[in-house]
Amino acid sequence: MTANGEPAGEPAPKQSVHKPQRTRFWWVKWVLGAALLALLIGEGFYLWPRLHESWRNLTEIHWGWVAACIWMQALSMSGFARLQKQLLHAGGVEVSQRKSVAVVYGATAMSVSLPAGQVFSTTFTYRQTRRWGANPIVASWQLVISGVVATAGLALLGVGGALLVGNRIGPFKLILSLVGVVALVWAGNYVSNNPGAIEAVLRRVLALINRLRKRPEDLGMNKVADVLSQLESVDLGKRDGAMVTGWALVHRFADVACLGAACYAVGGDPKLAGLLIAFTAGKAVGSIPFAPGGIVYVDATLIYGLTAGAGLPAAQAVAAAFVYRLVSFILVAVIGWIVFAFVFRTPQDDDAEYEKEFEQRRTL
Repeated sequence: MTANGEPAGEPAPKQSVHKPQRTRFWWVKWVLGAALLALLIGEGFYLWPRLHESWRNLTEIHWGWVAACIWMQALSMSGFARLQKQLLHAGGVEVSQRKSVAVVYGATAMSVSLPAGQVFSTTFTYRQTRRWGANPIVASWQLVISGVVATAGLALLGVGGALLVGNRIGPFKLILSLVGVVALVWAGNYVSNNPGAIEAVLRRVLALINRLRKRPEDLGMNKVADVLSQLESVDLGKRDGAMVTGWALVHRFADVACLGAACYAVGGDPKLAGLLIAFTAGKAVGSIPFAPGGIVYVDATLIYGLTAGAGLPAAQAVAAAFVYRLVSFILVAVIGWIVFAFVFRTPQDDDAEYEKEFEQRRTL
């Protein structure tokens, strides 16, 4: 035996060596890499004076305003937890504020730090609300209404900023958003208060569909009756509706105040109209799932909005965006994962069942 483990006296098999063949456009990746490197170097030289001044603003930061920034972000998160808690209350589910806040932090951490994080966070929230005793209809309804109300609050801020700078298109958008929310709430209450009338309409529609598909006319009617019986437990009255609206405003206005405090922390003095527009644009762009937490493009939107609309110098806008994102993105994500590790880390026996249930409802 040789040192290589082959029998002595037998020649080692020849290994054919294949030289990798270059593709026709092998040079393209090198050109693109060189262009990207040149672009980064050019941007570095161009942005260095601004970044250097931004760093100086950060070293001279006002820590009192940083504390206010953190407190406002905590108030915003608590407001959204109150909103979801109130919606669950309207659905007959009672949950403590502590549990609601824990779920909001955990879901937000997933949303801003995981690829396709919004899907994970929505599934996580649905699973927890089902575990608290909400039926599938109430759990789904709470997710939809909370998202719609939060979006309407964001639209309200954007319209407010547009009105302050003299945009006349704003009121129509505001009225449309508010009418949409009111119509959705009214429709939910009407269904819950008049299940018989809705059931008669759905029975006729289902019979027509089954007739076209050549199926029994009553096929699927038991599922419709089950859904309507669950919807009867949802009753978002005037008091609950007012409180949901109020907490939605707290959630959004506190987040705007967090951005404003970040501006003051670095010595800026932002214009209110520009601040509202920059915040709205940043949140709108952040809903595009290109990267976890909207890294880079959300920051660029905030910087541009604070510079062009709020009247901050470029260096202060960069520093303010950094402080705001450090609090609203990094700090919230860290707290959320800590909460998840201590409260929700242990798997439950019904996790797979609720996740399968949510996927079925999401694909309907």
